Amino acid sequence: MTNQLELKVTAREQLTDDIIGLTFESCTGEALPCWQPGAHVELALEPFLNVGDSTSNDTILRHYSLCGDPSNSQQWKIAILKEENGRGGSQFIHNKVKVGDVIKVSEPRNHFSFNSRKKCLFIAGGIGITPILPMIRQAQAEGIDWRLVYLSRERNRLAFLDQLGGYDSTRVILHGDKEDGPISLATLLADCDGDTCVYSCGPKRLLDALEESAAAQSEWALYIERFSSGPIDTTGASFDVVINSTGQRFSITEGESILVVLRAAGINIPISCRNGVCGSCETGVLSGVPDHRDSILSPEEREENNFMMLCVSRAFTPELVLDL
Repeated sequence: MTNQLELKVTAREQLTDDIIGLTFESCTGEALPCWQPGAHVELALEPFLNVGDSTSNDTILRHYSLCGDPSNSQQWKIAILKEENGRGGSQFIHNKVKVGDVIKVSEPRNHFSFNSRKKCLFIAGGIGITPILPMIRQAQAEGIDWRLVYLSRERNRLAFLDQLGGYDSTRVILHGDKEDGPISLATLLADCDGDTCVYSCGPKRLLDALEESAAAQSEWALYIERFSSGPIDTTGASFDVVINSTGQRFSITEGESILVVLRAAGINIPISCRNGVCGSCETGVLSGVPDHRDSILSPEEREENNFMMLCVSRAFTPELVLDL
């Protein structure tokens, strides 16, 4: 986890039946670190959450996109969807976290940066609206020609409608599958040209379809953020991992995760998503060539091979030396 701040929950709002919004402020009244649209923070949840391969002494991390105003240095806002079949973090927050609680929160990290263009199409699926909201705010301020398509299974599951109602209604399309039927991505993308950036966050099926559409053309650019990456590919030849600071060497066999092997040996590496979408386990690579299997690093970052996500990635070379 990056540097931790102890922040107080100063507001809790029920946004929909299964989404709450939390507002955090410094316990000392100090200004909070700056952030840019697309950034997320990690909440440290207490050790009694027994999640996955964690032990009773672990602090479990959960990451959430900042969805407030980046110019407000006194408050951070996030929204949390209660996942009934999740790993327990969202249910704990919904059921236990209250105004006045103090929670350790990381400084913002950003793997979904907003790089403005002449035109932007934002496509948000469900809770995927959260990183999109600050992007819309910036696009509006910069005079960019933008549109939002906000999708959900039902319209009553759409959050932040009061905030979106402050924009020109011709720029905002609200869509519930139950009320409005299936939506055509081809129709939504038909007007995109070389001046257009498409930004999307939401469920895997939506993002997979967008990636397929983007691969079939060369004009508009696609930027996405995933909540999950689907089944993890653990196939591949065995390789060794060397810890630079101690010289310890570990063999990673087919089907094993670097993260799990190192944590089992007592090496403290943060965990959160465990499927290559959050960046909590990002680690420097000093030598060797990683086999990147995450959904975070850009093609340029993968070619540089300076960092890797230990939860899902493997190696093309017999050895990796990690900056640990």
